[in-house]
Amino acid sequence: MSRYVGAIDQGTTSSRFIVFDRKGDIVSAAQKEHRQIYPKPGWVEHDPLEIMRNTDEVIGAALARANLGASDLAAIGITNQRETTVLWDRATGRPLCNAVVWMDTRTAQLVAGYAREGGQDRFRDKTGLPLTTYFAGLKLRWILDNVEGARQKAESGEALFGTVDSWLTWNLTGGPDGGVHIMDVTNASRTQLMNIATCEWDMDMLAQFAIPRACLPRIVSSSEVYGEMRMAWLKGIKLAGILGDQQAALVGQTCFAPGEAKNTYGTGSFLLMNTGTEPVQSKAGLLTTLAYRFGNEAPRYALEGAIAITGALVQWLRDNLKLFDVAPQIEPLAASVEDNGDVYIVPAFSGLYAPYWRDDARGVIAGLTRYATRAHIARAALESTAYQVRDVVEAMQADSGIKLSSLKVDGGMVANALLLQFQADMLDAPVIRPKVTETTALGAAYAAGLAVGFWNNTEDLRANWAVDRTLTPRMTRERRDHYYRCWKKAVERSFGWVE
Repeated sequence: MSRYVGAIDQGTTSSRFIVFDRKGDIVSAAQKEHRQIYPKPGWVEHDPLEIMRNTDEVIGAALARANLGASDLAAIGITNQRETTVLWDRATGRPLCNAVVWMDTRTAQLVAGYAREGGQDRFRDKTGLPLTTYFAGLKLRWILDNVEGARQKAESGEALFGTVDSWLTWNLTGGPDGGVHIMDVTNASRTQLMNIATCEWDMDMLAQFAIPRACLPRIVSSSEVYGEMRMAWLKGIKLAGILGDQQAALVGQTCFAPGEAKNTYGTGSFLLMNTGTEPVQSKAGLLTTLAYRFGNEAPRYALEGAIAITGALVQWLRDNLKLFDVAPQIEPLAASVEDNGDVYIVPAFSGLYAPYWRDDARGVIAGLTRYATRAHIARAALESTAYQVRDVVEAMQADSGIKLSSLKVDGGMVANALLLQFQADMLDAPVIRPKVTETTALGAAYAAGLAVGFWNNTEDLRANWAVDRTLTPRMTRERRDHYYRCWKKAVERSFGWVE
């Protein structure tokens, strides 16, 4: 009998494969980073073939480390970086160009053109999303308009579009030899091409963005058997779960009831609140998105606050400014000073996402004096993450009418106790770190396991969730208000940089 479920976690900076047992504990894992390609300022690309090679490699490595074979796995799930856009040749399996990554801003002129004709929120009622460079639909439009032969191939069905889940699924289930061309509802909801009420491609949006229907995948639920794996390591194993990374973390944190929320601290940070079976349109700068859909059940929706740059700021301090050698060194460096020395960093490298949605913003470091050191800059970088999350929480409370009582957190940055304590102080609410912090991969495993009966229902999943640490607020209200007021001033300084 199969004892485990596997999850492919294909993120912005790396690909991982994690094997979980029935209790949701990690049995084995492997990870490999891929290149970040920056052809022009604001452009960010990935090589889809490199991602596929790395995925194959980490699956083999994780299985080998635990001496596991395909027969040990009940099913495989996929979670992926959302909005990142791939267009590939159906016959050869080769991408027509590099993947355009979610944080890429090359579609700014397209966005501005559509916004001039009807405002930034002209498509919100149908799609739940504002006009911005973030989403996949206009990235695909840019590829069709700028890559030679792309539009002709897309219109004839010779080229296939997908977010990274589609690219992985098609390759893993056979590629040119019968690969399954699908996209789950959570990823489809991030294209700005899907009607959030019907969970189908919206023909009016396709016409607005000049997207040919022939290149689009079939939209499926987040938890069902899609097909069998054809790759060597996992031949014959059912592929049975797909969730965009942030929705996967919501599932991994077992936020199945309306009002339950989580925040994932990764390359960016993403706070999602389950709103139940009805989409809630935001008036405070949040996104209305699909949370998940299990089999034939009604889809569940969420409000989301998307922050472009949090962990990526730590990487920038490491790689570009050389302030430290490895990311974990930021915590002792930041802790070596008592406060931020009045330094604030607004990491608007790709503009500002929720709740501001300012494509014209760019990064600033404010409050510099001769007193400031690299330690103050390191501390300001961590604090900027907490400020941005508070921005989103305040918007979410305004939209939902629900005051946040606590925040479940996950992602790579939650190992940083200094950050989590400052987050609790800024929110004036407890921050709860679970025992298993790899909740993104865990959510994909849960979706796959539910589809094949490895877990019976969501109550089985809730029984697995356990607290590792709770951090409670310590800061005085006066100090909290001072910090946040200064942060807001710094944010205003970032506006209007791009003309």
